[in-house]
Amino acid sequence: MLATIEHINTVVNNFVWGVPAMICIIGVGFYLSYKTRFIQLRKLKYAIKTIIGKALHQSEAAEGATTPFQALCTALAATLGTGSIAGVAGAIAIGGPGAVFWMWFSALLGMCTKFSEVTLAVHFRERNMHGDWVGGPMYYIKNGLSKNWQWLAVAFCSFAVLAVFGTGNATQVNTITVALDSVLINFNIVSDGNLATINLFIGIAITILVALVLLGGIKRIGRVTEKLVPFMALLYIVLALGVVLVNIKELPAVFAMIVKSAFSPSAATGGVVGSMFMSLKKGVSRGIFSNEAGLGTGPIAHASADTNHPVKQGLFGIFEVFIATIIICTLTAFVILCSGVPFTYGVAAGADLTIKGFTSTYGGWVSILTAVALCCFAFSTVLGWGLYGSRCIEFLFGTTIIKPFMIVYSLVAIIGATADLGIIWGIADTFNGLMAIPNLIALFLLSGTVVKLVKEYFSPTYDKD
Repeated sequence: MLATIEHINTVVNNFVWGVPAMICIIGVGFYLSYKTRFIQLRKLKYAIKTIIGKALHQSEAAEGATTPFQALCTALAATLGTGSIAGVAGAIAIGGPGAVFWMWFSALLGMCTKFSEVTLAVHFRERNMHGDWVGGPMYYIKNGLSKNWQWLAVAFCSFAVLAVFGTGNATQVNTITVALDSVLINFNIVSDGNLATINLFIGIAITILVALVLLGGIKRIGRVTEKLVPFMALLYIVLALGVVLVNIKELPAVFAMIVKSAFSPSAATGGVVGSMFMSLKKGVSRGIFSNEAGLGTGPIAHASADTNHPVKQGLFGIFEVFIATIIICTLTAFVILCSGVPFTYGVAAGADLTIKGFTSTYGGWVSILTAVALCCFAFSTVLGWGLYGSRCIEFLFGTTIIKPFMIVYSLVAIIGATADLGIIWGIADTFNGLMAIPNLIALFLLSGTVVKLVKEYFSPTYDKD
């Protein structure tokens, strides 16, 4: 039975993340970039300046909303998961160094995709019965498209609800336990035989913490993520920059290898990765996992922002992709490639490869800090995706089901901490791809609205304060 499910999932996954998906993701990203005259490049400096200003001069958000910076941190909390550490390592191992180039390429277009998603989410959002702002793909489909397209909203929410338990919870908690177990064993604190009990306690502790935060509502989620996200991102960036600086002489060769391998993978992998499409596929898919541009999840968090214009929050979407992929994922790639840690091309790799890059430079003690960073990344993802799941299930069944969903979602952490997830990783990957399909269709159909809002916001007569 399990083998049959795995076979079916492999077939669906190969289609979802195959040539059609790559064409849709890249095609929609390029189309939106063209329509907005590449706003992600024209206004990147403006976006960074605006976001830093908002972070330094925060005020309390209105009732039922979060501050724009809290909305960004909640979205980044879900985005900066294990994909930023383990996912990049896997992309390099399977797709070769050239996967990093295609990851950059997808991020360049993804910045505009995320900008468009966030802008539409704020423009078409609405208040729920509790007075909270709610939005996302399901709402810009519902309020922006005709009745003939409403099935897209239901499809998106259905795929999202199924995805959150795997992508957003079980696999993330599993990564936390693996990281903590590694530290405990390496420093001879416990033996392998005691890990099962320890993992159970880890799962219970995470369940309690997740429930306490999520049941507190959007404002509590925002308050937690605005403190957790900057800390974990800064810690990881400092550690990674240290590795790059120590191995700075390797950087020019690494850049050359990334670009050359993007078009001729076999040149860098000894013929193991011979397909340019495999390099492109891994780079684009891992880029999307790192920044979620096109999936439609991030806009759900941004829709709660207390902002006076959709485009103003859309600029936060550009910054989100920039931080997640151009900064965090690039540093992860440099940690692996500049440090020269050995690995086998064509063989799946994960967070352990990234950690080896750190320990080869700093020594074994740094595994504690990398484990802390990894746990923060994973825990923040659990919180962010908990919000996404609750908003989607609310859209499908109403507000009365939110708290029961939060409790069940929190309890899944115990499964993630104690069970062998195996096929769950693959199924979660598939549902991630399925979520993108209705969202990309909606973005294409609503591109005219995005252009109209951009012209309105950047017109000389509009007051941006």
